[in-house]
Amino acid sequence: MTSDLRDLYQDVILDHGKRPRNARVIEGAAFVQPAYNPLCGDKGTLYLSMDSTGQKIADAAYVGHGCSISTASASIMTDFVRGKTRQEALRTFDLFHDMITAPPDEAIHRAVEDLGKLSVFSGVAEFPARVKCATLAWHALKAALTEGPAAGPVSTE
Repeated sequence: MTSDLRDLYQDVILDHGKRPRNARVIEGAAFVQPAYNPLCGDKGTLYLSMDSTGQKIADAAYVGHGCSISTASASIMTDFVRGKTRQEALRTFDLFHDMITAPPDEAIHRAVEDLGKLSVFSGVAEFPARVKCATLAWHALKAALTEGPAAGPVSTE
């Protein structure tokens, strides 16, 4: 990855880490999914509201506290999944997870067009200890969409 691209990616993560988007509670949300990373203490709750068919994410929000990577990932994820169907959101989870768990030299190549702004997290592959930070909100999303309200708190452990 070029230095300029790495700097741009770092700027985007820092911006979302300092000023997270969609950091609010959605009253009457269809899914309220708590998440916790016991390794570092990142903790939050994902809120999803669905459209009238129950298949498309109408709104997404995340309230919590954590490191910049965890906060930025939740912020960008909530923007990205809004308007997506359940299947599209779950497919994005798989692409995102594959990208950040790939060997570092392959991660940037997995940052495919389908991931758009989420590609800023391709550098996380270089820091395996930070993968759990970047995926916390994502695991909450997957649990909410596959297991529903009975999922219980999601943990990265």
